Amino acid sequence: MTTRTEHTTAVPATTDGTAGSAATDSIPAGTAAGEVAAELAAGSRDRIDALDDRIIGLVQERMAVSAVVQEARLAAGGRRISLSRENEVLNHYRQALGKRGTTLAMTLLELSRGKS
Repeated sequence: MTTRTEHTTAVPATTDGTAGSAATDSIPAGTAAGEVAAELAAGSRDRIDALDDRIIGLVQERMAVSAVVQEARLAAGGRRISLSRENEVLNHYRQALGKRGTTLAMTLLELSRGKS
């Protein structure tokens, strides 16, 4: 069983000052279409939460594997960090996701470096 960590997300306010979402703001509440839109939005949020949980698990797994690699590198007399390998990772994320992918990769690398 997976333990779920609560994530808070800012929801834009509607024109009347109440919380809403772009998917449901233009559909009158209480209508069949409004109810369907609300259900779709809730289902999408649940799916995003599940994806976030998977991403967190994968990041934790990446950190653990990276720790093993670092220990092996240190045991062989090397350095904890391989800058050439980090550059490969940065380029991979940039090519796949653009400039923001580089930012994501830098965060992942920082999390995976362990103790310095």
